[in-house]
Amino acid sequence: GAKGLNTAASDVHYLFEGLRQFYENNSTEGIDSYSHKALARVWKAERFSWWFSSLLHRYPDQSDFDLKMQHAEIDFLRGNEAAQKAMAENYVGLPY
Repeated sequence: GAKGLNTAASDVHYLFEGLRQFYENNSTEGIDSYSHKALARVWKAERFSWWFSSLLHRYPDQSDFDLKMQHAEIDFLRGNEAAQKAMAENYVGLPY
């Protein structure tokens, strides 16, 4: 899942909230925490993209161990409802 648009939308959400707090309440809390919140969400999306890519793709430098771990991860995902839920939540986009 391409996450660029989802992370951009969350950036706009965090910025809007920060600006709203500033103009409605004269508070800089939202603006001051903008980068921390936005980057935390971006890194969660990056982690998921890295994991999902490593799950579905084979790479030339993969060892037999790496391939067996990949198969084990797919089997785990196939049979574990909690893992399926976590994957689905990350795939469609994390909440703000």
